[in-house]
Amino acid sequence: MSETIRTKFLIIGGGPAGYTAAIYGARANLQPILLRGDQPGGQLSITTDVENYPGFSDVVQGPWLVAEMEKQAEHAGASILQDTIMSLDLSARPFLAIGENGSYAADAIAICTGARARWLGLQSEEFFRGCGVSACATCDGFFFRNKDVVVVGGGNTATEEALYLSRLAKSVTLVHRGDRLRSEKVLQQKLFDNPKIRVIWSHVVEEILGDHAPRKVTGLRLRDQTSHVEQLLAADGVFVAIGHDPATGPFRDTVACDPGGYIKTRPGSAVTSVPGVFAAGDVVDYTYRQAVTAAGMGCMAALDAERFLSDQQP
Repeated sequence: MSETIRTKFLIIGGGPAGYTAAIYGARANLQPILLRGDQPGGQLSITTDVENYPGFSDVVQGPWLVAEMEKQAEHAGASILQDTIMSLDLSARPFLAIGENGSYAADAIAICTGARARWLGLQSEEFFRGCGVSACATCDGFFFRNKDVVVVGGGNTATEEALYLSRLAKSVTLVHRGDRLRSEKVLQQKLFDNPKIRVIWSHVVEEILGDHAPRKVTGLRLRDQTSHVEQLLAADGVFVAIGHDPATGPFRDTVACDPGGYIKTRPGSAVTSVPGVFAAGDVVDYTYRQAVTAAGMGCMAALDAERFLSDQQP
């Protein structure tokens, strides 16, 4: 392994939380290093229209907003590197982070690794993943222009995916296991007003159907939650939008997490169970999960790290 890189403040994750922590950390002269991981920009990088981020009267694109955050962090003095952390040793300071491309010693760490898409857990889903099954409409929607697609879910993610796909697909069917949506009311109204979108309530996906050679989705087998009657639904593509799991796998044995894997922080702060280690964004927040709240928490993590490091000085 290459020589260990030393820094006062290591930020793991390159979404809004990570970039904001880098900006504030650099302004505090902590010479932060930010590791972008395998999905630079986090969920924002796969979001097209961003309408609710403060400071923009017009719709902006998620990837563009992420790129602007990175530019600002670098301009402030942060170093941006491409690496994914596999494990942490927090037994002594400086802490040691082991990545795929190198190792890093840091006096303080901010974990801002975000969350990842959740899947249905069906064998057929895994078989057709990448061949008609996706968890990212903005990534793969282009391949389903003028085709019939299905979105599975009932929260903000599912509603946003359905609305986005309605601009590309011939038709969009939202399949939800409940009898009402959990998404924001403004998003629900947009969905209900869209003539290209219909909703199938109180159904679950039992199987994704299709051809095997070559792999190609042709439909789904659905089951009514109440009557248990099954029906077949024709479709060219399936987009799973049932939420996300926090990307905390490498850290669960080193910092306290709740049963869902979200990192626990002290109320009103980014402080974790380990002094000198902080967490921000979707690794902590399972309630709001917005870019703007993640950015605010990234600011908190950097300010908490600055205070911690200042207190450590003789």
